[in-house]
Amino acid sequence: MVTHVWKELDAEVAGRLGAVSEGERAVFATGVAQRLIQAHEAQPTADQRVFTLSLRPLLEAVWSAALGDATAFGTIKQGLGAFYVSDYCHNDGRHGPDDADEPAAAAVLHAAHAYMHGCADFAVFASGRAVEVVDELAQEADDFAADPDELRAEELRRQLRDLDLITPHATALRRARFGLPPATSTQLRTALRPPLSLPDDLN
Repeated sequence: MVTHVWKELDAEVAGRLGAVSEGERAVFATGVAQRLIQAHEAQPTADQRVFTLSLRPLLEAVWSAALGDATAFGTIKQGLGAFYVSDYCHNDGRHGPDDADEPAAAAVLHAAHAYMHGCADFAVFASGRAVEVVDELAQEADDFAADPDELRAEELRRQLRDLDLITPHATALRRARFGLPPATSTQLRTALRPPLSLPDDLN
């Protein structure tokens, strides 16, 4: 059954994220967040959320940091700090604002945490947000006709392809947190950001 297929793929993605370096996880999570925020920005203005849009600078800083610009650390720290002291960070459940639970917003925050803390959980959380919403995004497209379970499976196949794309750069990405030469950062940005940002499996 397709349901079993996507669950098996989900486990494979999580297993690979647990095995790679924190630098690879950060880039992976940032790519997922990029695709989700692009999809959000493409929605009609009335459907966009101010909080989600406000996280674009944080995402750009995470891209820079994950690809070797150590000076972006401060921007990420400040961005997460601003979130923590805002009303969007709360323990009120359904009684509090749900803006930080919007998929793109949540994915950006997970990517920032993946960079800051290095543990696999945040990259897995980012992966899960894309899996949760991929069928919803497809329903908004004119050509929607697919089974939700198959859409989830295809999103996870996309994520596995992203990990395959990241793997050849593993040596550099392991050191990215501490800063890389500008030329190396530029090479990584050219090699990784465009393909990881492609929205082909979300639209």
